[in-house]
Amino acid sequence: MRKYFALAFGALYMLFFAIPFPMIIYYSVNNEFDINTLKDKDPWLALAIVSISIILWLIVLMGYFRKWVLQIFISKRNIEKLKSGGVLREAKILSAVKTSKPNEKFNTYELELSFKNLADTEITSKTVITDARPHQGRFETGKKLSLILDRDAKEAPHFIIATTEVGLNVIRVGFIVLGWLVFVAGVVGYYIYSYQTESYGMGWRFMSFGHPLIVCPIVLLFFRYLLKFIYSKLTGLNSSSSMIKFKGIKTWAKLVKVSQTGTYINDQPEIRFELEYTDNKHHVHRNSLKKVIRLLDLDITKQEKIEIFYLPDNPNQIAFASDLNTID
Repeated sequence: MRKYFALAFGALYMLFFAIPFPMIIYYSVNNEFDINTLKDKDPWLALAIVSISIILWLIVLMGYFRKWVLQIFISKRNIEKLKSGGVLREAKILSAVKTSKPNEKFNTYELELSFKNLADTEITSKTVITDARPHQGRFETGKKLSLILDRDAKEAPHFIIATTEVGLNVIRVGFIVLGWLVFVAGVVGYYIYSYQTESYGMGWRFMSFGHPLIVCPIVLLFFRYLLKFIYSKLTGLNSSSSMIKFKGIKTWAKLVKVSQTGTYINDQPEIRFELEYTDNKHHVHRNSLKKVIRLLDLDITKQEKIEIFYLPDNPNQIAFASDLNTID
């Protein structure tokens, strides 16, 4: 619960600095100005700025549309694809934590599972399951169940429980689409409001690179990619990490050299690990990984060996085994 509260607070905090804050700064600075100065501004430059702002807002809005709306249908399609062409595996339930409230119709559990990946390497992963038949006690610690793994391991979900039934909550999807449309209407409405209150009959000459119509989408995009960057630095994960976990082979790598990169995230140093390991074809590889290490975890730099995963068809793609535990 605290985790979701922290995420919600962080999202609202960034949203304030992305939308209301630029508006407050802009209108507090431009509350009084000489209308005659608008005549001296280049109308073509103003139109160029308007065009850039529209492009930026389209990127933002389409990104949210994909994340909020399209991803629902993409996940449904991926699950249906999994059920028809996935790889069957048997999993053992290491832990089962009930997350649903006592009065809810169905029980919801967070399961930690142990099973073999596509390369027959034992891995652990977590998933959330809603049990429509709790009286059967199917999801208890120590019991086994069947999973279906994605052969490509490129898109979520990477695996599903074999008995999973997929469907769409039309009401929920409708509210999500409505929320996105409200956002779109807000952006369009702000364009209209700005033109009516700031143009003074001189077109878009009031537009500048400091106007909220162009600053707000820039800040939203900046936060989007900043969060991705920080997440990748803190966790050491990237776009290929899920593939490494579900298609990779686990092995021990010799720690050859440790050095700091000079980068710090939240006062925590980024460390470069020079590693040497042997693949399943007995070929020796030397590679490096960079990861932000907490000050309390710096003992890892003194280890002789570190457990890693590598892709058998591309042994140069590696990841720390401990980092992959966060991928579901």
